[in-house]
Amino acid sequence: QVQLVESGGGLVQAGGSLRLSCAASGRTFSNNAMGWFRRAPGKEREFVASISWYGSSTRYADSMKGRFTISTDNAKNTVYLQMNSLKPEDTANYYCAASQFRIATTERMYNYWGQGTQVTVSS
Repeated sequence: QVQLVESGGGLVQAGGSLRLSCAASGRTFSNNAMGWFRRAPGKEREFVASISWYGSSTRYADSMKGRFTISTDNAKNTVYLQMNSLKPEDTANYYCAASQFRIATTERMYNYWGQGTQVTVSS
């Protein structure tokens, strides 16, 4: 049983930073992409970033480039999303996901999902 557990969300002022964590368990992920998505109130879930398990390949949504960084700690089976220069429009529930593909940037390419962690950015 694959489990993805996110943590690290919270309330932060605009311009601040947060680091989200996603602890993965239940199988090995060496051939899998790991991704972060988010869903803002009233909007569809959108791609944020993805990374191949050993970190050799990363992808970002255009609006996150330069502000967000995705990384992995293979020893801890954990994926991180460092978010800097946060804006009120970054307010959303952030989800971690695991894909059967080595690189994956769309929602339908992901098989496993966490429950999400809420990020709220105040102005």
